Amino acid sequence: MIMEKKNRKPNQYTEVAASSQHICISAHKARRVIDQIRGRSYEETLMILELMPYRACYDILKLVYSAAANANHNKGLNETSLIISKAEVNEGTTVKKLKPRARGRSYPIRRSTCHITIVLKDISVDEQMNNSNIDKRKKQLRNI
Repeated sequence: MIMEKKNRKPNQYTEVAASSQHICISAHKARRVIDQIRGRSYEETLMILELMPYRACYDILKLVYSAAANANHNKGLNETSLIISKAEVNEGTTVKKLKPRARGRSYPIRRSTCHITIVLKDISVDEQMNNSNIDKRKKQLRNI
């Protein structure tokens, strides 16, 4: 049985995405931070990221700021009603270097990178659209 992978595109009205590639952090360490902010509000996410003592927090904080700026500038969404609906970390390329050692020897250094994607969702617009869809369905049922 072949399963097709469905690429979930952000909803064009309520969701805004920002992604960053080739960040010099291992995917495991970035996931440790991403798991703490997934599903939280924008303001709560900023507080969490500023107070966590991990190096990955700075890059993720910049990405969350960028996604919020995209939401504000491109869609005109208010930052107070944004939540993180989707946050994922994928492994990137591995940069390989050689460390020189004594007597002409060397040993390899592998520097792992990752790709981070964050999708913000506006819950106020989403609720309005759901309420309008419910009203339309009720009107259709009344007409039948």
